[in-house]
Formats: sequence, C-alpha cells, structure tokens
Amino acid sequence: MLFEDNNYDVNMSLFMPEIKFSRNTNILDPMEGFLRGNMFKDLYDPYKNLTYYKLVPKTEKEKALYKIMALSFAINDLNLYLDLHPDNKEALDLFKKYVEEKRDCTKEYTKTYGPLTVTKVTGSKFNWIDSPWPWDMGGSMYV
Repeated sequence: MLFEDNNYDVNMSLFMPEIKFSRNTNILDPMEGFLRGNMFKDLYDPYKNLTYYKLVPKTEKEKALYKIMALSFAINDLNLYLDLHPDNKEALDLFKKYVEEKRDCTKEYTKTYGPLTVTKVTGSKFNWIDSPWPWDMGGSMYV
C-alpha cells in the first residue's frame, strides 16, 4: 500500500528544482511570463517549435487590464515557487513588488473604468452591471 510507513515527509524540491536566478537573467517580466505561461526562462519548452500568440491591446482600457492580468499571473507563479523555496529572498522581494504594483494598477483601473470584481463596487449604487461586458465590446481579446 502507498504510504505504508505513514512517513509523509516528502522532499518537495524533487518536484521543482531550485532555480538560482537574478532578476535580470533567469526570470521573465510579467508580460512575457504571462504569454509563455511560465515566469522562468529555463523552464519554458515550446511544443513542436510552436510559439505563443502575442496579445496586442487595442485600447488603453485593454492595456490596463492586460497589465493586471500579467501581474496576477506573475504573483501566482512566484507564489508556487515560494511554496517550495521559502528562503529565496530575491523571489520574495519580487513577489512583494508585483503585489504592490498590481494593487496600484487595480486601484487606478477601478477608478477609471469601474470595478473588476463584484466586490469592488464604487459609488452609491450597485454599478457592477453598468460597464459593458467583454462580449458586448465586440472582438475583445479576452473572450
């Protein structure tokens, strides 16, 4: 039977190798990491030499949303890395930087274009439904 000896102490570093990175050499910026689906240069392996499709925002609103999406991806990917390597100060500093940057971008987006989530309603009325939905904007790159 699996785990017969009840020893559940698994070395998680077997699942994700330690990546010795410097901000400028082994880790990608949030936009590039978002497109590739991986924040680490050395861990990207394209399928049959195919490449990813580069999204091109058409409006300032799409550009702002794209940046928030990329920062969210970077935060999640670094979170996974830090789960296995909690002592990596450089990764933690970068994680904190992206969290702060996303917070600022989200605040600015909400102020300019309206709420991103139903819990971020502003003003004196429930304005979540006032903004056009992505499928109402015609040809949005998000739907």
